[in-house]
Amino acid sequence: MRELMEKLGIKFNSPKLLRQALTHSSWANENRKSRAPSNERLEFLGDSVLGFTVAEFLYRNTPEMPEGHMTRLRAELVCEKSLEGASLELGLGKYLRLGKGEELSGGRERPSILADAFEAVIAAVFLDGGIEPAKAVVARHILSQYREGAPAEYDYKTALQELVQRKSGQVLSYHMTGESGPDHMKLFTVEVHLNGAVRGEGTGRNKKEAEQAAAKIALNGMMK
Repeated sequence: MRELMEKLGIKFNSPKLLRQALTHSSWANENRKSRAPSNERLEFLGDSVLGFTVAEFLYRNTPEMPEGHMTRLRAELVCEKSLEGASLELGLGKYLRLGKGEELSGGRERPSILADAFEAVIAAVFLDGGIEPAKAVVARHILSQYREGAPAEYDYKTALQELVQRKSGQVLSYHMTGESGPDHMKLFTVEVHLNGAVRGEGTGRNKKEAEQAAAKIALNGMMK
């Protein structure tokens, strides 16, 4: 536990909370005599703490971002893949208490278990020290993704469309302007036009990727 606390940058007043956060239901069911609770209730609380922390961050740091845009970005930042990545950063898999069957079936590497464990750890941090330490952990392991750029699956085209629709009479369109390279390594170039004016140009391995790249450039320019 001490090693994990150092990774989290937190000294728990009640280490048993952290131990509970790492106790999978399979272990608790196989060790009923210990009366040790699983991390399921902590997972429930951690989900809310994560959602609140990310929502507050987006609200305070993106004053021009529309509500729908924030909703999708929050969903990307707290999705299973994102939480699994945070769990892997902390190496939570090695600290989990798993039942024998779960252990043998690769539970320490299972994305859903790792994501749930991260949520439970956030709840344990919150219960032990309050919202500020929990926010600090979320900032280091989740919000850092936002600072480095939107998650890979972020839909820039939809975000740009929503921004444009805030004013009536706007016309947004995409135009493929070129393609290059051999058939197995083609690159496509797309321009995005707003009311006839070029607002961004992007390239990609297919038309969809190129449109997303162009929309990202346009969106970044319009959000400044």
